[in-house]
Amino acid sequence: MPQLPAPDYPADVRARLEADAREVIARYPDSRSALLPLLHLVQAEEGHVSRTGIRLCAELLGLTTAEVTAVATFYTMYRRAPGGDYQVGVCTNTLCAVLGGDAIFDDLKRHLGVANGGTTEDGSITLEHIECNAACDFAPVVMVNWEFFDNQTVESARRLVDDLRAGRTVEPTRGAPLCTYKETARILAGFPDRRPGAVEAGGGAGPASLAGLRLAKGEAGPARVGPPRGAPPHDERPPEHLSSHDAPQKTSASDPDHPSGPVAEEGEG
Repeated sequence: MPQLPAPDYPADVRARLEADAREVIARYPDSRSALLPLLHLVQAEEGHVSRTGIRLCAELLGLTTAEVTAVATFYTMYRRAPGGDYQVGVCTNTLCAVLGGDAIFDDLKRHLGVANGGTTEDGSITLEHIECNAACDFAPVVMVNWEFFDNQTVESARRLVDDLRAGRTVEPTRGAPLCTYKETARILAGFPDRRPGAVEAGGGAGPASLAGLRLAKGEAGPARVGPPRGAPPHDERPPEHLSSHDAPQKTSASDPDHPSGPVAEEGEG
């Protein structure tokens, strides 16, 4: 059965979105380069990228709906179905996972009664596992609408989602104040961030990265290198070598007493 044409927005909504879209398109020398922010724009309207939003993007950029759909389905930050006001993402990449991310994610699925990508019955929360967000210093990390909640535990993550569902104010560990998913999408479309303190908000490296930076700058002593398994302890080896792996190995090029000639072919000699 052929698919029915996508419905259009109401006239007033369409006019408003077109005006915003033309402001975005004007920023680019090639109009199709505006596709990513336009997808965020239509997502800000409905909370997901609908067939209607795809049709609008295609018409304004002179693309086919297939071309727009290909982009919208490639990037995970675009929803293809309605979701919650707060998208709660639990990092389950390696470091967060081993420090508790897997346990947090499993507990939240049970606590909220949803699977990965599912939305609570009240429409407040969509839960998903996410890939690394470059916050390993603060693992395990939970993100709500792309704002950081660092050093989480099963208990703190459960309190976080309970507070969100109850409408209580929650404050990210760092960065800008929390806003709804639709508001986040509009900011990602390139429109001004009106949240109080958002311009001044920022993040920084965590303790592990700062320790590495101090080492790189020579502000701290070198890390202690332990002997390889089976190697004699440091005090039984020449003091100039931190590890047996650092000692130069004799080769035919560096050992005049054991030169290496050309390899003889079989039968020669």
